[in-house]
Amino acid sequence: MFYLLFLIPGMLLMMWAQFRVKGTYDKYAQIQSSMGMTGAEVAETILREMGISNVSVEPIGGELTDHYDPSAKAVRLSEVVYGSTSLAAAAVAAHECGHVLQDVKGYKPMNIRAALVPAANLGSNIGPLLIMLGFGFNAMGSISTMFINIGIALFLGVVLFHLVTLPVEFDASNRALKLIDELGILQGDENKGAKKVLDAAAFTYVATALYSVLQLVQLLFSRRD
Repeated sequence: MFYLLFLIPGMLLMMWAQFRVKGTYDKYAQIQSSMGMTGAEVAETILREMGISNVSVEPIGGELTDHYDPSAKAVRLSEVVYGSTSLAAAAVAAHECGHVLQDVKGYKPMNIRAALVPAANLGSNIGPLLIMLGFGFNAMGSISTMFINIGIALFLGVVLFHLVTLPVEFDASNRALKLIDELGILQGDENKGAKKVLDAAAFTYVATALYSVLQLVQLLFSRRD
């Protein structure tokens, strides 16, 4: 039980990160850009100026569900971002286009993250189950240890996925901020607002990665008991 305390700082950090990103997004979602471009127009402008014609820009339901789907070659923007002319919408749309540029240029961390998706899914779904079974079969000695070791090995895929996600997301944000400035999508201090939105979003990935590492540490120490 003592080792569960390792998770508390990570949980608190994740809660604070989520609170921060929502607060920052809501603030800049109320501020309209001087150019008056919707999120969809921002994405379309960036793609056009970068000479990318095979990627579509589509609306998708939900809130903060924005993402780039490399298999479908589509930038999918949540409806509130797709049609909004706010600074937050411009920042989010540009960020997703940053992922498009990573794809076009063969950005290695992005390719590694894509390769880790199956391992991360398996680790998050099956890993904890095997670990619980291992602890449940504690009296069975080697069989219990085998389940726990396999579960931890699978969970390692989750940790690696979250760690590789960090450079991918930070790089996409850096590309986005550079593009919206160079293309004049945002003006002057508006760029500072966009940076605050993307910095807050990036911190959620940092918190998630840290929490996954703490989970792994907790599992490793628990295994020794």
